[in-house]
Amino acid sequence: MDTSQQQISGNTQPPEPVTLAQAFWYWLRLGFISFGGPAGQIAIMHQDLVEKKRWISERRFLHALNYCMVLPGPEAQQLAVYIGWLMHRAWGGIIAGTLFVLPSLFILIFLSWIYLAFGNVPAVAGILYGIKPAVTAIVLFAAYRIGSRALKNGVLWAIAAAAFLAIFAFNVPFPAIVLAAGLIGYAGGGLVPEKFATGGGHGKAKDSFGAALIADDTPTPEHARFGWARLLRVAFAGVAIWVAAMLLLVTQFGWQGAYTQMAWFFTKAALLTFGGAYAVLPYVYQGAVEHYHWLTPLQMMDGLALGESTPGPLIMVVAFVGFVGGWSLALFGPDALFLAAASAATIVTFFTFLPSFIFIFLGGPLVESTHGDLRFTAPLTGITAAVVGVILNLAVFFAYHVLWPQGFKGYFEWYSALLGVAALIALLRYRVGTIPVILGCGAAGLVYRLAGA
Repeated sequence: MDTSQQQISGNTQPPEPVTLAQAFWYWLRLGFISFGGPAGQIAIMHQDLVEKKRWISERRFLHALNYCMVLPGPEAQQLAVYIGWLMHRAWGGIIAGTLFVLPSLFILIFLSWIYLAFGNVPAVAGILYGIKPAVTAIVLFAAYRIGSRALKNGVLWAIAAAAFLAIFAFNVPFPAIVLAAGLIGYAGGGLVPEKFATGGGHGKAKDSFGAALIADDTPTPEHARFGWARLLRVAFAGVAIWVAAMLLLVTQFGWQGAYTQMAWFFTKAALLTFGGAYAVLPYVYQGAVEHYHWLTPLQMMDGLALGESTPGPLIMVVAFVGFVGGWSLALFGPDALFLAAASAATIVTFFTFLPSFIFIFLGGPLVESTHGDLRFTAPLTGITAAVVGVILNLAVFFAYHVLWPQGFKGYFEWYSALLGVAALIALLRYRVGTIPVILGCGAAGLVYRLAGA
C-alpha cells in the first residue's frame, strides 16, 4: 500500500467543524510564519489546510487560488480571505486577511524604526544576509511543490515553460502572460478538454489527503451563493468604506496633504499589482522615490530587503515606504517622528489591502458557482500552469541578486550559495518546516557576519 492509499484509509471521515475562534488562532499563527513571498505562503497554506488539517479539498483550494491569481493584489493574502470567508462568512474573511497582514505591519514598523534610529546594525544585517538564500530556496521549493501537482501533462508543462521564457528572456508583463495563458486554457478546454480537466492535479485531488471539511462535492454555503442584490450590497459597502476613509484624510490634512496623497497613490498601486509585488515595484519606485521624494533609492532597496525577509506579502514593503516618508517629512513635528511614521505605515497598508477584501467578497460567490464548469476552470488551469513558470522566474531572480549582488562581473557569494543549497536540501529531502529553515539560515548568517567574514 503506497503513502496516498494509507492516507485515504486513515482519513475517510472529514475533520470536526472548525469554530471561528479556532480559525482565528490559525490565521494569527500564519501571519507570523508566512515567509517566502506568495509562493512560499501558498505552499504553507496548502500544507496546513489541505494536507494536514483537511479544512478544504485540493480542488476547491486550487480553484480559489486560480481566481486570486487573476486579481490585482497579493494573491496569498486574497486566498486567505477567500478560505476564511468560505468557512465563516464575511467576518471569517476579514479576520483571515487582516491577521495575514497585521503581524508583518507591526514587525516592519519595528524594524523600520531600528533602521532609521540606529542605522546599519551589524546583527540585523547578518540575519538578513542569512535569510535571503533561505527565501530563495523556499520559493524554488514552492515552484516544485505546486508544479509537481499542477503540471499533469505535456500541454501544461509547455505553458509553464513558455511563461518562464516570456518573463525571463523577453520581460513580458505578467498581465499579458495571464491573459495569454487564460486564452490558451479557454481554447484548449474546447479542443482538448482532457488536458485541462485535470489541471492542478484536480483529477485525483479528493483522493490525495482524505476527506476534507469542504470537499469537492460539499454544497456551496448559503452566504457564498451568487445573487445580484448581494453583489450590489458588497460593492456599495466597499466603496463607502474607501470614500469615508479618504474623506477623513481630506478633512484632516487636505487633498495635497502627505497622508492623503499616500492613500490615493497606494490605492492606485493596489489596482495595478497584477503579478505580485515585483510587478508593481517599478510603479511604487517611480512615485515614492522620484515623484513624491518620500525616500531615497538606497532606502527603497533596503526596504525591499526587509520586505523579503519578514512574514507577510512582499508588497508589505509599502509599509516601509510609508514609515520612512512619515518620518522624513516629520508630519507631526520633530518630537513625534515615530507617531507620524507609524501612522503613515498604517494608512498605506490599509489602502493597499482594502481592494483585496472587496474583490474576494464581490467575486467569491461567482467563483463558487463555477467550480465544476470546465468553461471556467480550463482558463484558470492554463493560468495555474503559467504561474508555475513565473514562480520559477522569481526564484531565479532572487538567486541572481543573492549570489551575485554586484552582477556577474562582481564577486560570487559562496556562503550564500551553501546556505541556499542546505535550505533546499532540508526542504526537499528532510521536509523541514519553513520556520526552522528561516531561523537556521538567519542564525548562520548572523554568526558568519559577526565573525568578520
